[in-house]
Amino acid sequence: METLLLSRIQFAANISFHILFPTITIALAWILVYFRVRYARGGGEHFMDAYRFWVKLFALTFAMGVVSGITMSFQFGTNWPGFMETVGNVAGPLLAYEVLTAFFLEAVFLGIMLFGAARVPGWLHMTATVLVATGTSLSAFWIISLNSWMHTPAGFEMRDGVAHVTSWVEVIFNPSLPYRLVHMLIASGLTASFLVAGISAFRQLMGERSAQVAATLRTGMFLAAILIPVQIFVGDQHGLNTLEYQPQKVAAMEANWETHEGVPLVLFALPDEELRENRLEIGIPNVASLILTHHLDGEVPGLNDFVSDDGDVLHPPVAPVFFAFRIMVGTGIAMLGISWLASALLLRGRDHALPRWFLWALVPMSFSGWLATLAGWYTTEIGRQPWLVQGVLKTEQAVTGVGAGMVASTLIAYLLLYAALLSAYVYVLFRIAWKAAKSDGIDAEQDVPTSGSAAAEVAAS
Repeated sequence: METLLLSRIQFAANISFHILFPTITIALAWILVYFRVRYARGGGEHFMDAYRFWVKLFALTFAMGVVSGITMSFQFGTNWPGFMETVGNVAGPLLAYEVLTAFFLEAVFLGIMLFGAARVPGWLHMTATVLVATGTSLSAFWIISLNSWMHTPAGFEMRDGVAHVTSWVEVIFNPSLPYRLVHMLIASGLTASFLVAGISAFRQLMGERSAQVAATLRTGMFLAAILIPVQIFVGDQHGLNTLEYQPQKVAAMEANWETHEGVPLVLFALPDEELRENRLEIGIPNVASLILTHHLDGEVPGLNDFVSDDGDVLHPPVAPVFFAFRIMVGTGIAMLGISWLASALLLRGRDHALPRWFLWALVPMSFSGWLATLAGWYTTEIGRQPWLVQGVLKTEQAVTGVGAGMVASTLIAYLLLYAALLSAYVYVLFRIAWKAAKSDGIDAEQDVPTSGSAAAEVAAS
């Protein structure tokens, strides 16, 4: 394979691994705030027990996110030097703002949050928890701002092939930022809520019947049941924004080859880019037009509009975008059904508990948010191709001159390392949950692990 494709795969592997952890910590931090507030307002000791348990998993996940993020920054220089050379005046300050605001805020108050529950006044510990949660959200804001700018660049001008900022307000608050930011924050909420519910279900299956685990299970399912309808609305608005600024991405999502009205919603197809048509297509008439334009006879752009007269293809590869989008939607529908059914069972059941068969169904759904998030990111990032910065910098123009063999060797090393780390992370999560289920509770004085190795030691002890 050529250097360009290998570099794209390597960066995709890096960002796919990294995004798993912030997707949890952004919302989990606010769930911890909820537990802390409920305890402070007399909700019961079990809310503080829930806080002590989940702050351990937050610390482990936060550490994994920080470490995995370092390798991504290196890749801007090793694999994509053309990116910083061309748009470094925009990307550099935005990344610096993330460090100066969000990361410093987290670093200052994280220690109090992790170790201060029994050592500092309650108001200070709660304040530290709120500020760490604020820091995780601020971090998401700056990163999503940069990513959104790469899709809908604004507030700059090109001089001698280099982007120069003309308005930081337009750069930061570019046209797609509101939709991408809210979409990502809710995705984090869904990811964290299903993780909380899934781990709680596992603890109940292991025999734990504490008020703590019952409360966290309810919290996860009720939160998911509320967030998913909101996410559907936000996703619809995000789609309209994408149709306006990146119509070629929408055409690939729908595998729509010709621009016309009354476009069907394709449930399944095998897009064929050589023949410029779909094979084995199954669709519902007019529904894609209804979703994308809110009119049954609305016009939807076709992929063939994005092929130049000389044959240059200016739309993304169709099959990956088409299938990734459907995986995201399908996973979301499954999450909707499970969270609503769980909420109904919890509210109407005689003992406000879930049946054992449902608990077993929840455990594999612990990481359903990861699947939906990754599928969504693949849809939006592959859907931007062949551009790295939409209309400004093509991906092939930014790639390194390093040989394909060198990139391939580091790619293999990354994949092996990430597979090992991810397996260890999942094992430690369930090991900690198993130990909690078999013990009498969470020790208020027990130190919280602040790294993967420390958490592993706690799990093994």
